[in-house]
Amino acid sequence: MTYTTDKRIVMTLDAGGTNLVFSAVQAVKEIIDPITLPARANSLEDILKSIIKGFQLVQSMLPEKASAICFAFPGPADYENGIIGELQNLPFFRGGVALGPMLREQFAMPVFILNDGDLFAYGEAMFGLLPQINAKLRASGNPKEYKNLLGVTFGTGFGGGIVTRNGLLFGDNSAGGEINRSRNRTFKNWDAEESVSIRGLKREYANNCGLNIGSVPEPKEIFAIGMGQKPGHKEAAVNAFLSFAIDAADTIANAITLVDGLVVIGGGLSGAYPLFLPKLVEEMNLPFATMSGHPLPRLETEVYNLEDQEELKKFLISGSGRIQVPFSETTVQYDPGKKIGVGISRLGTSAAVSLGAYAFALSRL
Repeated sequence: MTYTTDKRIVMTLDAGGTNLVFSAVQAVKEIIDPITLPARANSLEDILKSIIKGFQLVQSMLPEKASAICFAFPGPADYENGIIGELQNLPFFRGGVALGPMLREQFAMPVFILNDGDLFAYGEAMFGLLPQINAKLRASGNPKEYKNLLGVTFGTGFGGGIVTRNGLLFGDNSAGGEINRSRNRTFKNWDAEESVSIRGLKREYANNCGLNIGSVPEPKEIFAIGMGQKPGHKEAAVNAFLSFAIDAADTIANAITLVDGLVVIGGGLSGAYPLFLPKLVEEMNLPFATMSGHPLPRLETEVYNLEDQEELKKFLISGSGRIQVPFSETTVQYDPGKKIGVGISRLGTSAAVSLGAYAFALSRL
């Protein structure tokens, strides 16, 4: 599919706790100025009417009728059928709300609802890190092509999505890629999100420097302190990000044993990658101990930091050669090296979600 010449329009929504931001995408470009409506409401009816109103305003600004609606909405949900379940942060959505079927009736067009981790991963797989790395491999003369991607988001929560050969992994209960439910490496009875999140980072910083959690600065400032750009507890800031990296690496390593592809990181904390990404990659490459005393590689693949230019160069080098077919004069190509790379979002998280929604809708039409 050539997205840049496709004239079909997809209406999108970024549903946050504070605002509902509506837009429309055509040929991989946002074609209107986004429309923002407040997300706060006094009843389920009020918030549903706001969602309908937002898409009506978008449609009124388009040169022609849109082909579909596609957007991210928090779960748990039955995403395949467009039904939103028991949301903790949006208490009006209880007992199952048929949001997708409602919008299909209102606008007489296909409606697709997914979670933001899925759409982030899909956007990066279609237009971001995955095609960019494959282009670099081709330019380097490396015949390797990656077709699988694990997308993770570091922010208020710990989100995830899996793309395999241009298709999203949903799971049979709309629960595929729910990486936040992995066991926490450091605190065994917690889930991973308790450490791999803004609250986890702030808690570690508070513990490291003896502050009350209420007086801890926001992650952007903790990052600046850790980089020596602002005064403060630099060692505490650095160690907070290292702890964050160790717990994130454990979960990502477990997930990538099943996905076997590139890893892309987005979310509000992704910009702090200079303080966590080297440690995250180092942890993923550390071996397991064994009863025999001989170390066992944690992964069958070697992990590279795609934001480090020296590591990127090594990642792009092909170890491919030709080997003889037994009992024949024929040779075949073979690369004994197994590599994966971890990089930061190439599109920006919000843009990746929007473009992921656009591409996913077109793939289903």
